[in-house]
Amino acid sequence: MSMDRMRALVDRLNETARAYYTLDKPLISDAEWDKMYNELLKMEQETGVVMEDSPTHRVGGEVLKGFEEHTHITRLWSMDKSQNEQELSAWLDRAEKLAAQNDMSAPRYGVEYKFDGLTINLTYRDGVLVQAATRGNGEVGEGVLPQARTIREIPLSIPYQGLLEVQGECIMRLSVLEKYNETHDDPLKNARNAAAGGLRNLDASVTAERHLSAYFYQVGTIENAPYHDQEGMLAFLREQGFPLSPFFRRADSREEVLAAIREIEESRPHLDYLIDGAVVKVRDHETRSAMGYTDKFPRWAVAYKFAAEENTAVLENVTWELGRTGKLTPLAHVSPVDFAGVTVRKATLNNLGDIRRKKLKLGAEVWIRRSNDVIPEIMGCVEDEPEGEEILPPDRCPACGGVLTERGAHLFCLNRQSCKPQAVMRIKHFASRDAMDITSFSEKTADVLYDKLDVRDPADLYRMDMEQLLTLEGFKEKKAQNLLDALEESKHCKLDAFLLAVGIPNIGKRTARDLAERFGTLEKVRSATFDELISIDEVGDIVARSIVEFFSFPENIQMIDRLLEAGVSPEAQKARAEGALTGKTLVVTGTLPTLSRQEAEQLIREHGGTAASSVSKKTDYLVCGEKAGSKLDKAQKLGVPVIDEATLLSMIG
Repeated sequence: MSMDRMRALVDRLNETARAYYTLDKPLISDAEWDKMYNELLKMEQETGVVMEDSPTHRVGGEVLKGFEEHTHITRLWSMDKSQNEQELSAWLDRAEKLAAQNDMSAPRYGVEYKFDGLTINLTYRDGVLVQAATRGNGEVGEGVLPQARTIREIPLSIPYQGLLEVQGECIMRLSVLEKYNETHDDPLKNARNAAAGGLRNLDASVTAERHLSAYFYQVGTIENAPYHDQEGMLAFLREQGFPLSPFFRRADSREEVLAAIREIEESRPHLDYLIDGAVVKVRDHETRSAMGYTDKFPRWAVAYKFAAEENTAVLENVTWELGRTGKLTPLAHVSPVDFAGVTVRKATLNNLGDIRRKKLKLGAEVWIRRSNDVIPEIMGCVEDEPEGEEILPPDRCPACGGVLTERGAHLFCLNRQSCKPQAVMRIKHFASRDAMDITSFSEKTADVLYDKLDVRDPADLYRMDMEQLLTLEGFKEKKAQNLLDALEESKHCKLDAFLLAVGIPNIGKRTARDLAERFGTLEKVRSATFDELISIDEVGDIVARSIVEFFSFPENIQMIDRLLEAGVSPEAQKARAEGALTGKTLVVTGTLPTLSRQEAEQLIREHGGTAASSVSKKTDYLVCGEKAGSKLDKAQKLGVPVIDEATLLSMIG
């Protein structure tokens, strides 16, 4: 009987909490809610049973020793940005062009707030919240489930019973911040940092004390989505009990997009939370699929960033920071200036050319903009002809005293081997998780190896032995053996990881994967021409030139040859196969008899074909199963041949 009563209390408390926090419709008084809550708490203490979705989880618990990494099921993408109406108009032009190229109708948009908080990703299985994580690098974040449970807007259980990932923003309301600061000796400076610091606090009771809020706007992963556009997705989220952004406008033209953005900007000073812009998204999900993604962001969405705050300060000094490629980047030191409670003492200067172009001088008063409400940037001098001391670039590397050279607007240190900071950063990058993934390897390790064992580049790592490592402070036999084992394991790596590890300028994970898939072997990548590289999607002039130049420098060739001689063996990756479907574009729709959609698409790619997500005039075949929808209708209208799974299998033999 007590279990039935507990279940009834949990359900009623969750129902009333959803009505209060999500729908803004209180069903009972605070006193009644507290009475039921205390009854449930007492029963849990007496029985030792706490149900998975009990609201008592929200008070916080033991202090964690550290955050565990969580790999998102679906990547959390960054957002393309526009700073003004001209840039937004250019994005709208691109969106319309992409839709037209895929024979889609003109895009229709949804406009919503861009919250200035911390992204949170929730995972539900069988209707129960099982994980919450920060965005991290978009693929791997930090698990913050105990902290997320303290946020009352986050449902601990939902009606939907499949696997579900939901993305949103964790914020602190300005009124809550004000009340918090009235009752605490150590006030919080701004709402954004308060939210981020609260969610990422190892002590969930601290999170609970900050009374954070959350809004949700995107489904990342779902099984059998019951919607096909943004409005349907938002309706689904609302039905599950997720609080949505208070602002959403349909916009079927660019004029309506701009009107919605202006409406948001005008309301900004009156909101009880921070926003730093608006987000414009293509509403139709089939159009989104056709538009696809770049290396960094979806082509079907853009963030319109509002004009940032500006202030003045005195430019007091410029120092030069060294990167792993040897590039020196200037950093401005300014008199303290306040931006919405954040004290700024440093600001970005892009390069030597930036200093010259803006006519900056030491001692001059400068305009500083907290660009995108986050990054401080020097915009220029207040006076057109400022007085002050000329900013002279260093004639030697500030780290090693080596010779510098100018390449375009940038300064580079040429002392690649003996310049300690860049060598240490280069070795750390080589060993990083996304590259060679050498476990337990840190910048401190690279620093010690540089000083004590003369490790100057990644190839030197593979000549170390147990005897050498045991001479290092802090290295016992187990730690030394673990490092040697990790190095040995790293020799058998994938080609894309190796290409990322060797540090080709302007090459990230996505481009490294594209290169590996296109060319298949390291030797073919090394000998690739500019024209061959430029033909790869997402590889432009700058990236292609970086690759060609990298493999033309003798020191890079020598380093790679030494790695190969040490036994590092980048695994050849399959280039796109030549086969029965070479040159053909196929779309899969509906439920196939024996293959999942992913398996069918993989078969298409393995036999040389392109597996597209939407039907157009360029589609050669529609592979159709049961419960096919609009794709079948469109294929029939366009005269695209429709085949079944058996025909597909017979085509590939």
